Amino acid sequence: MLTIAIVAVFVAGYACIALENVIKVNKAAVAMFMFVACWVLVMASPKLYFPEAENAITAAAQALEDNLGETSTTLFFLMGAMTIVEVVDQNGGFNFVRDTLRTTSKRRLLWRIAFLTFFLSAVLDNLTTSIVLIMVLRKLVTNRQVRLVYDAIIVIAANSGGAFSPIGDVTTIMLWNGGMITAANAVVHLLLPSLLSMVIPALLLQFTLKGELLPAGFNNDNPNPSENELTLWERKTVFVLGIGGLMFVPVFRYLTNLPPFVGILFVLALLWITTEVFYAHLKVDEAASHRVARLLSHIDMATILFFLGILMAVSALKEIGVLTALGQWLDMTSGGNHYVVTGLIGVISSVVDNVPLVAGCMGMYPVTPAGDMAVDGIFWQLLAYCAGTGGSILIIGSAAGVVVMGLEKVSFGWYAKRITPIAIVGYLSGMLGYWLLHLI
Repeated sequence: MLTIAIVAVFVAGYACIALENVIKVNKAAVAMFMFVACWVLVMASPKLYFPEAENAITAAAQALEDNLGETSTTLFFLMGAMTIVEVVDQNGGFNFVRDTLRTTSKRRLLWRIAFLTFFLSAVLDNLTTSIVLIMVLRKLVTNRQVRLVYDAIIVIAANSGGAFSPIGDVTTIMLWNGGMITAANAVVHLLLPSLLSMVIPALLLQFTLKGELLPAGFNNDNPNPSENELTLWERKTVFVLGIGGLMFVPVFRYLTNLPPFVGILFVLALLWITTEVFYAHLKVDEAASHRVARLLSHIDMATILFFLGILMAVSALKEIGVLTALGQWLDMTSGGNHYVVTGLIGVISSVVDNVPLVAGCMGMYPVTPAGDMAVDGIFWQLLAYCAGTGGSILIIGSAAGVVVMGLEKVSFGWYAKRITPIAIVGYLSGMLGYWLLHLI
């Protein structure tokens, strides 16, 4: 009964998040309540969920702290990335990206954003890529209703681009580090399916865009800045340090074996020191608003707390065995059909976080010497694709979606009505593309 109560709390909380515009309660508050309520119920009978522990209460508390530690690394990464992007944006660093994307055609802009997001998210993570593109998009499109369509393609393209790259998504990193897939084969076998999952929705979305864009009302780079502005060279330096630093994070992780959030904090510190040096010769009062210390207050804490609540509520489901049981049920009911199992896991990942789902699959299914479950086998490659792109089906199904939802105030209902059917078509198209590749 207690397990049912925990699941009921999660489902009820999820429903409230979906109906945020109806009940008028901020989703971050609901997510935090879900987190606390789920773990209170776990602690109500810890012996039920930690039967082998000598002290079940201590074991449950330790599990909470362990999950909080894992979640915190994601939150620190998010806060660091958001701050870096804000610093680059406030100091004119994105003017170069903006100029690359600039066009008066709505449809042409859609395709430019789609492909830039897709390939950028293969190098950066999809979370950081989404933040960068949203900042640039705000400088190009002033009409919010039009911008929502571009917000949607950013979510879809970011998740698709992260699925074929071994460093593009948390789940692909997990499978790569776990020895289930190799970097070269992941790119070779998953590039086309991932591309299809982005191109098909973009083709469908372009028909919702007609006409020309209105001027966004921004100023061009000033080659002769005043005494209180950064020079063009300094702006370029900020851009290179910020975006180049974000791209360096996977390399930093490889070289040091430290978690990605440490690399993000290192880049932020380097950028902070550099901008402080640049602003040293400017008037303090007028330059203060662009300093990192002031820009830290621009972080959207509601989005951070929402992310914390969702991840910790899901961790409770993981600890009580619900996610593992769900995976076993999928395997049994599908008759071992890998396309069905991974396809359903991808759909489920649009509701709950894909990280514990993939972790559960890695624990449930051992790597075999040969066959579909071998290294680079069909199951593991499909799992990487489905867990990565399935999050596009719902706005809260991925880190990219959650961030875009928070930054752009995209409602769950709008996305579900307008974008979910299109995302599903793209998702299934990618699976069909993978199947056809293996027929050749």
